[in-house]
Amino acid sequence: MERPPKIYDPALLFAAFADRTRLRLLNLMNGKEVCVCYFVEILGQSQPKISRHLAYLRRAGIVAARREGKWMHYRIVVPKHAGAARILSETLSVLSEDKAMQADLTRLCPAEAIRTGGSPTPHFCRSREFLHLLN
Repeated sequence: MERPPKIYDPALLFAAFADRTRLRLLNLMNGKEVCVCYFVEILGQSQPKISRHLAYLRRAGIVAARREGKWMHYRIVVPKHAGAARILSETLSVLSEDKAMQADLTRLCPAEAIRTGGSPTPHFCRSREFLHLLN
């Protein structure tokens, strides 16, 4: 697993936000951990392409990964640098108001509708918190 950068690099952080696919990934992970298989299905992009974007976000220090069997799960991590944390928070806030980003969230659940070869069902799809995110 890659480690986040020890020193805050604003250019790397802003470059991470400079791609629509990476913004969509961040939006889908906002407040939850998501299996990479769901990103592939929702975004309609190949697994290698999604993995490259997730690696970029990991290098920027704003995403962490966890393996569960053959499945990789990703979540947002708040940077220790206060300025970077504010930038991430504001970015996520703006994304949550975007109609296209909201549409991605509606495709994230119900998980049963997504055929991903036996991947784990996201627990957040059954939670009231997730339903609140959609409103």
